[in-house]
Amino acid sequence: MTAPPGLIEFDALSDARAVELLARCCSSTVWARRVAAGRPFRSADALYRTADEVLAALTESEVDAALAGHPRIGDRADNPSSAREQSAVASAGDDVRARLRAGNEAYEQKFGHVYLVCASGRSAHELLDVLHERLGNDAATERTILRSELAAINRIRLERLLDEIASGQLR
Repeated sequence: MTAPPGLIEFDALSDARAVELLARCCSSTVWARRVAAGRPFRSADALYRTADEVLAALTESEVDAALAGHPRIGDRADNPSSAREQSAVASAGDDVRARLRAGNEAYEQKFGHVYLVCASGRSAHELLDVLHERLGNDAATERTILRSELAAINRIRLERLLDEIASGQLR
């Protein structure tokens, strides 16, 4: 089996550079270091599987560190990945954005952390519906969902990372 474009180059990076690039995917430095330590990967699936396994093993405080890299849904994104992922929200009407802001505040008061959802390909209305649904969860259920959403976001970002490495777009 041949490695996908970008994977061989990713595996050849210095540890420091690999961790730096992985930290763009997930703000937990523990996650980034542990995923980088799993190199070399035989396939993209092996990379994604390792990323998921490392995420599943993170302590709650490390998951919180990962959350710190995600802006509220509907807020101005402070990084290109979040801006791209939340692009549908940026064009939503003021009423939907106001409802998202209010929902985000209610969520944070209830759970103590930002509402995290894989926003790629989802409309602002859909994200608002998911937010309202998740507000009905208990804390343990929500942490399980949050980890699943974080894994989905990490996967999308890892795919994009390999594409950017392959195309020489990285800075």
